[in-house]
Amino acid sequence: MKRNKAIFLDRDGVINKEIGYVYRAEDFILTNDIVPSLKKLQDAGFIFIVVTNQSGIAKELYTHEDVARVHAYMLGLLNKNGITISEIYYCPHHSDVEPCTCRKPDSGMLEKGIARFNIDISKSFMIGDKERDILAAEKAGVKAFHIESDSPLLGIAEEILSQSAS
Repeated sequence: MKRNKAIFLDRDGVINKEIGYVYRAEDFILTNDIVPSLKKLQDAGFIFIVVTNQSGIAKELYTHEDVARVHAYMLGLLNKNGITISEIYYCPHHSDVEPCTCRKPDSGMLEKGIARFNIDISKSFMIGDKERDILAAEKAGVKAFHIESDSPLLGIAEEILSQSAS
């Protein structure tokens, strides 16, 4: 069976602008070049899996339903631009409230995606804007790119394509 190559994406600061807790669709703004960046990677055969900590749920700042609405909005925006997200995993926990193995820097969400989508970790990458994203990728055996929040991704997409060509 063919193994997939994946890009694991953090959400806030990578896909959408980092403005604190984003739990309303009207606050969800795509980062500048996310669409052309993902298009290039998708055209090269990568699938996308979003892995995002949503501790605002544990802190009772917003609900699972709020997250579902934001994710539906995000999927709609990306689908309209021809981009398919294979899955979104989110961790509703916070270590101060209830410990878990899904919250980054743990690798539970990545491992779930790796198993479900038959991911070849040697050909897959994580893009994140926090140290915890990079640590989660390392624990799962996936190469990672650490970016500044809201920074352009086209250069990262090019780097991934050059690394995956070699």
